[in-house]
Amino acid sequence: METPETLLITLTGKDRPGVTSAIFSTLARTGVEVVDIEQIVLRRRLILGVLVTVPERWQLLHDAMTATADELGMSIEIERGTGDNRTRPGGRSHVTVIGSPLRATDMAGVAGRIAEAGANIDRIERMARYPVTAIELHVSGAAPAVLRTALAAEASARGIDIAVQPADLLRRGMRLIVMDVDSTLVQGEVIEMLAAHAGCEAEVAEVTERAMRGEVDFEESLRARVALLEGVPATALDSVYDSLQLAPGARTMVRTLKRLGYRFAIVSGGFSQITDRLAADLGIHYARANELEILDGRLTGRVVGEVVDRAGKARALREFAADIGVPLDAVIAIGDGANDLDMLNAAGLGIAYNAKPMVRDAADTAVNVPYLDTILYLLGISREDIEAADAAAGIVTPAPPV
Repeated sequence: METPETLLITLTGKDRPGVTSAIFSTLARTGVEVVDIEQIVLRRRLILGVLVTVPERWQLLHDAMTATADELGMSIEIERGTGDNRTRPGGRSHVTVIGSPLRATDMAGVAGRIAEAGANIDRIERMARYPVTAIELHVSGAAPAVLRTALAAEASARGIDIAVQPADLLRRGMRLIVMDVDSTLVQGEVIEMLAAHAGCEAEVAEVTERAMRGEVDFEESLRARVALLEGVPATALDSVYDSLQLAPGARTMVRTLKRLGYRFAIVSGGFSQITDRLAADLGIHYARANELEILDGRLTGRVVGEVVDRAGKARALREFAADIGVPLDAVIAIGDGANDLDMLNAAGLGIAYNAKPMVRDAADTAVNVPYLDTILYLLGISREDIEAADAAAGIVTPAPPV
């Protein structure tokens, strides 16, 4: 197939209503076909690129476009060449870069790694500017796995977060989000809050930390910690629930994705007496956790039934996905501890959220800023999209910093 001749028309100048209309009205009189368009506005400065076929009398088009640009007070460049704007072979990816702050040196490092991988950045757009800066790069020419390996080291060295995902239809379809609870959906560890009622908070916290680092078997550590809660009044569960603080952005994330048809599950090595109430409060579709045994209004120091451990979390994820009817590739898992590793690995996208080092190293990507709704940017949802949807629903969001 012969490569077609094309004209690349690039206009820059002050943005105002009617600019794009005037440009295409002029093009319409020349009889050209539109091959591709890109337009962005930065601080009210318009950059418009139009790729069109070459007419027989292309110099007339050149003169007409130049006259229109002059009338608009804009600069114009017209370049004649061949070819379309097709992405390069080798794979396409969405690369999301998150920083607080995001420095020019960070972007230089990211761009350098992408180039070293033989890939090209086709498009860049901002997803958020507060409370973090999030930028999405559309990249072609390298497999997502290759980019993920190359950019993981850059993210670690620069203290930023970088997520690499294949550019495919899964990102646009209905997906299942499976979240850990303690230190992920909520701040802190529920078992340590209960331990405060038994006077053994420090002892329980030490075992919890070792379990999250993967130094001790989770089930063994859970039973040992729960045994220390023997005799605590069941009313302590109400006190703990009332004192829970959600991770910043948790309600925003759940609310926004539910509008888009996503399904949610929470899977916890904690306790169903807490997680079931959380699920009801947030409108979460599934919940799986351990059940504390209660007799005569007090905790017995035992759990009822099978323990939800590392393998149990992954098993629950698969069961929920099967019940909804989505493939595992369409599941996103979020967690912070060693007992989340199987769950993160089972999902199509495993996100280590403010996680232990061993979990960050094993996950597909890591988010290390304390805002759970940052995960929305990984899914191609911008801060402006979120605020517009909230405003339509009558929900007031804080004004961004000037």
